[in-house]
Amino acid sequence: EESTANGRLDMVVVCPKHVHIYELKMVDREPDGSALAQMRERAYANKYRHLNVPIWLIGVEFSREERNIAAFTVETA
Repeated sequence: EESTANGRLDMVVVCPKHVHIYELKMVDREPDGSALAQMRERAYANKYRHLNVPIWLIGVEFSREERNIAAFTVETA
């Protein structure tokens, strides 16, 4: 976990040419976009903007019922 002023990121990978920010969520049945929405709402990317490299937001939602990945969404910040 990585702390920010607005919350805690589940995982961050900082590379010389880009940053990957991951948010992992458990959903009851269907994916609802909550992982990516949380990263946008809490502006998790702001902590890494000073690096001046592309920042990728990666939301992974796991199905509680199926015990598998229900959604995997990616966007640039």
